[in-house]
Amino acid sequence: MTGFDITGWGMSVPERVVTSAELAERFGVDEHWVVSRCGIRERRAVDPGQTTVSLAVEAGRRALDKAGLTGADIAHLIVATATPEQPSPATSAFVHHELGIAGSAHDVNSECAGFVYGLVSAMALIAIDPRPILLIGSDTHTLTANPADRDLSILVGDGAGAVVLQAGPENRVKAWNLGADGSCTGSLKVLAGGSRMPTTQETLDAGLHYAQINGNEIYLNAVRYTVRTVRETLESAKVDAADVDHVVPHQANIRIINSIMSHTGLRQEALITNLQKYGNTASGSIPIALAEALDEGRIKAGDKVLLAGFGAGMTWGSILMEWGGAAA
Repeated sequence: MTGFDITGWGMSVPERVVTSAELAERFGVDEHWVVSRCGIRERRAVDPGQTTVSLAVEAGRRALDKAGLTGADIAHLIVATATPEQPSPATSAFVHHELGIAGSAHDVNSECAGFVYGLVSAMALIAIDPRPILLIGSDTHTLTANPADRDLSILVGDGAGAVVLQAGPENRVKAWNLGADGSCTGSLKVLAGGSRMPTTQETLDAGLHYAQINGNEIYLNAVRYTVRTVRETLESAKVDAADVDHVVPHQANIRIINSIMSHTGLRQEALITNLQKYGNTASGSIPIALAEALDEGRIKAGDKVLLAGFGAGMTWGSILMEWGGAAA
């Protein structure tokens, strides 16, 4: 089996900062309540004209530059997103054009687990076609959150992260695990705009084009399923939780993350988080955190890096790899 190295990475977040103090004032609550509830002090939000594609293109271009490649070198483009540019065609088609990608393009929608799903898909692709792959996670959930929905508005932020995978002689992936529970589709949903409920004036008036969240259900399932996937990946790799050097989880909510860490025995010192300044950027959260950690020189060659995510659906996934790609 052909291995791969991550030879390029990049991220993109909007300039506009929305602080927890601003949201606290809007919703008539205390700022401390917002921060203690989710751990997020500020998040980024797109301005008019910025979209899922514009963030994805910027992150993708930075990853290509870091790898010393151009779009013409890329055989396959994968874009993980739950907030597509438009219903059709796929968001990856727009990114494909903007970056001048030479090869194929397709989307992955596994919500906040999308980047891990995309990475496992890329790993399989490169095993049969050892040419460079560009994987991007990009979401703009501030555009799908009802401005009157306090619970969701305090969580979400916009952003994109990207990595370039190039074939290498060693299989650095120690183990991976993906899963889904389709009985949980009601936990986080956008009801209108699909074939089950096409958009009408009535659905717009009722606000059914906005995302709706059952926070308690998401919390319980996120912890349960992420703990399971992490344990299964570590067991498959025969690696003890205490020996993992870096944990890059989906940046959803600090309470969820801390619960996962304590239930799996992963070391708190290994945890990489940045949700306090970006919020929950969904498909973009893991690659953004990974890119920042790499730019800061926190990840070294030979380190064991665990990525773990969960999302609406529900979906979940984790992957443990030995870092062998380029460093900052």
